[in-house]
Amino acid sequence: MDAGELQAIGDTLMRVVTPDMKPKDLLRAVRKLHPDAKKKDIARAAFHAIIANADQDPGKSRNLQAFALAERTQQSE
Repeated sequence: MDAGELQAIGDTLMRVVTPDMKPKDLLRAVRKLHPDAKKKDIARAAFHAIIANADQDPGKSRNLQAFALAERTQQSE
């Protein structure tokens, strides 16, 4: 995945994430716009979005952090 795709998925994550959104719902919403994105790539994009947007939207960044950490932990098991 190149940097442009990572940025595009990160932007999508920032648009669609809500405070009480479940990880499966977030994945489903992102895959509607990025059907070829792998779960691993979406988690990577979430970390990228957290870093890029933490100071602009702390609430969304916290939600993405929870998602990204949960996906990252799940993948390593």
